[in-house]
Amino acid sequence: MQIKRLFSILVAVALALTATAQTNNIHEQSEEYEWPTDPLVVKNLHQWQDLKFGVLLHWGIYAVPGIVESWSICDEPWITRDTTRTYQQYLDWYWGLADEFCPTQFDPAQWAQACSDAGMRYMLFTTKHHDGFCMYDSQETDYSIAQHAFKDDPRRDVLKHVFHAFRQEGFTIGAYFSKPDWHSQYYWWDTYAKKGRNVNYPIEQYPWRWEQFKRFTHRQIEEILSNYGQVDILWLDGGWVWPGRYGQDIDMPALARMARSHQPGLIIVDRTIRGPYENYLTPERTIPEEQLPYPWESCIPLTDDWGYTPHARYKTAREVISTLVEVVAKGGNLVLGVGPTPEGLINAEATNRLHEIGQWLKTNGQAIYGTTITPHYHEGALWFTASKDGTKKYAIYCPPADTTTLPPELSWSTNLPTHSIRLLSTGKRLKYRISGNLITVTLPKNLPPQPLALEID
Repeated sequence: MQIKRLFSILVAVALALTATAQTNNIHEQSEEYEWPTDPLVVKNLHQWQDLKFGVLLHWGIYAVPGIVESWSICDEPWITRDTTRTYQQYLDWYWGLADEFCPTQFDPAQWAQACSDAGMRYMLFTTKHHDGFCMYDSQETDYSIAQHAFKDDPRRDVLKHVFHAFRQEGFTIGAYFSKPDWHSQYYWWDTYAKKGRNVNYPIEQYPWRWEQFKRFTHRQIEEILSNYGQVDILWLDGGWVWPGRYGQDIDMPALARMARSHQPGLIIVDRTIRGPYENYLTPERTIPEEQLPYPWESCIPLTDDWGYTPHARYKTAREVISTLVEVVAKGGNLVLGVGPTPEGLINAEATNRLHEIGQWLKTNGQAIYGTTITPHYHEGALWFTASKDGTKKYAIYCPPADTTTLPPELSWSTNLPTHSIRLLSTGKRLKYRISGNLITVTLPKNLPPQPLALEID
């Protein structure tokens, strides 16, 4: 047992470097956007845009040793892996984590409460990552949490309990699903060597095998969309699976028809594959340089990794709030990555960060939720949003990370008031003066050194 534990520690240390490597492996962002034609999808998309802030929960067997999700079994130049084992030994160890993943403290209500406390309004849960391990009771494979170490627990159909807990908190519900499946013999066939992230056999020589994979994928998605209540978003990862990449065509038109037959108005996010099935864009670990005129979502983890890793560096609440403010001012949503522990909890450091973020949103959320963009949206450390009815604008000051005290005054040259300026956190009117097109607002003394929002009326 100690040797096994030592191996896990070595792996965790070696793979801690992959977070840095992954920043060089970010999904490309589509440069074009095609609005959906289904009026119900458009309606749901506009409602989703009003939510502004969500959570992306990565949880799977990779939580057991606390390593970066799935990628360590992939053969790509940027991957770092424990070098004391052959690749096959490593792969056998990784697949075997399914027999160690027994989250006896699994508490989705705690997750939902922590995310609600953070002011999040929608969720995405990883039903299956690239390693193929299903976090629900799939009938298409026995490689699932319901068929291994957790199989005798009444909560073994994890997805059912996660969705229920978040619905109880009023969340819009999203299912993350990986199109590639590295555990499936229909994608990574043992007859061929594994080369990178893509299908490892020539599809043109074995079309029947690819057809089996396509059917497998459709059936798994149908399980999720027909057995687990209302689902609002289908978030498809693995953008390299598309017809233009080695002919990896999974027939998205048929998949979308099937999906929406079970979930009318479903928002489908076929990441990085521009066209009718990428209903919103998903720049990863980054924020677009300018406002974008279509729906989008920056997906950024709370730590350096999507899943749980020990000794992680957490972003501060101020960092996350400032990111959220910039994203919203540019017309997007922010989904924050949070990884539950192998025991099944969101740990204290994460919940503390989420609580701090939520405390700010409780008093300043009016400048975030349900807002729209304004043409003049950025000036120095100030970001601007507007109410949808056009009656109010909001100026949000995001101080530099090393700020210990706020300045006595703030000045800007656009979005000038006609009646008053209020500090949102207190409702108090603030004194200001206008000289030409420059407004200068006097701030109250002793404000905490965190972002602040002003209502411009």
